[in-house]
Amino acid sequence: MAQGLARKLLPGFLAIAVFMTGDGFELTFLSKYVVDQGFSSSQASLLFTMYGLVAALAGWSSGVLAELFGAKRIMLIGAGSWIVLHLVFIGVALPSHSYPLMLASYMLRGMGYPLFIYSFVVLLAQTVDPGKLASAMGWFWTSYSFGIGVFGAYLPAFITPVIGEYYSLWVSLPFSIVGMIICLCFVPKTRNANLDTMSSSDKLRELSRGVTILKDNHQIALAAVLRVICNLTLYGFPVIMPLYLATHTNGGGAWYQVTEWSTIWGLLFVVTVFGNVFWGRMGDCFGWMSQMRWWGCWLSALGTLAMYYVPQLLGHNLPFMYVCAVVLGMGISAFVPMGAVFPALEPEHKGAAVSAHNLASGLTTFCGPFIATVLLNTVGFAGVCWAYAICYISGSVISFWIRPEQPGITRKVAAN
Repeated sequence: MAQGLARKLLPGFLAIAVFMTGDGFELTFLSKYVVDQGFSSSQASLLFTMYGLVAALAGWSSGVLAELFGAKRIMLIGAGSWIVLHLVFIGVALPSHSYPLMLASYMLRGMGYPLFIYSFVVLLAQTVDPGKLASAMGWFWTSYSFGIGVFGAYLPAFITPVIGEYYSLWVSLPFSIVGMIICLCFVPKTRNANLDTMSSSDKLRELSRGVTILKDNHQIALAAVLRVICNLTLYGFPVIMPLYLATHTNGGGAWYQVTEWSTIWGLLFVVTVFGNVFWGRMGDCFGWMSQMRWWGCWLSALGTLAMYYVPQLLGHNLPFMYVCAVVLGMGISAFVPMGAVFPALEPEHKGAAVSAHNLASGLTTFCGPFIATVLLNTVGFAGVCWAYAICYISGSVISFWIRPEQPGITRKVAAN
């Protein structure tokens, strides 16, 4: 990105990092905490599954809503809803031990972060040169990783042993509030000039295009499938790994403490911080799809299986688990061009294309825990990990049918 553009967008990247720190606080310990309160592993997994379903719907609507009503406005609505529902979840639902209230409040909180972060993706698509959009998305995912993964994992690793899981959930609140304030004060506004000439029915039609585009553009539909696949473990592992590594639930080995798992998970996101920038530049230079096909899919499959088998073979061995985290982190971050692929496949309707991307992004937060919920009690942790790995390998095959027009690359390949 040009220096001036970087300065203009820097507050947005900072807001994403700070807000997602609050959102990511519970990922390394919430499933185990819920089980420790007397609920089953399936009930804990269902919390994340329904959260992901609502996140998928919010992600779908965020692209077109941001294009129609302004990215900044939708970001603020998302942040405000997250803060209110988080207060209900930790202030009322958890102390009451009412599972229906826990499920409802946590599920509805799932709409907050997609509206906040994916509306900013629309702002990027509206302001960044298409040839540099993958690099911009690299910085976006770096900010996201710093928040949800690095600070969101390492801070609880230090704080939770001191104050416990419940009060750690309260510590997450100030981060999300500060992220919203940064957005309010410093994120630039964008305006769609076509809005003034659009009727209410035109606006509704444009909103629905975020789904109908999946039917009308088959490459967008395939890209959506790949987008669902690429982050399955990113949202599935926080559900199963605290149970697999730190308890005897469903065949877990209790090799590690939850705080050790937090450092493993945090390292994965440290790797993605650098990987997002690295792969963003590599994708812009050498091709988005080949990078995701050969590096993203296969490294992710390898890292996923290694996370399961290393404890089985070596027991408590943190260095080898850190290596697994590095491999998986490099694989996941290699998918960073996905945010550029969707607008490139539908350049005339970027908001709808980004909405399709965001819908798929939300669905992966649903599908990762859903696979665990469905399979955990029947095939155990091994079956869940193999299901994730097979999905990644299938994604490598699917990618052959996705052919976006990439500035500076497509014509070069055709000429050769």
